[in-house]
Amino acid sequence: MTKYRESKAAQTSKTYNRNEIEASTGNIYEALSIIAKRSQQINLDIKKELHEKLDEFATHNDSLEEIFENKEQIEVSRFYERLPKPQAMAIEEWLNNKIYSRQTDDPNI
Repeated sequence: MTKYRESKAAQTSKTYNRNEIEASTGNIYEALSIIAKRSQQINLDIKKELHEKLDEFATHNDSLEEIFENKEQIEVSRFYERLPKPQAMAIEEWLNNKIYSRQTDDPNI
């Protein structure tokens, strides 16, 4: 997860140059499809790690009346809320050529 913590992705909405995004594939739709798939991978990784960390704080009481506020749990949640969105991370990886993609239907490969 450390790679996501160090991400230089934008925290807010940002306009990207379409030509830069489609440069490596020559097709904007193909590029966006690859970025979307990578975004889903990042989201699943972050979600998995968050759930693992929050499970450390979980109390297994059957009583609904006993609700505890755990400050460490709140801090962990806030940290993950402050991370850039998975879409922004995926776009940043794409623009920095950190995503590998290939055509699986190409008979020459």
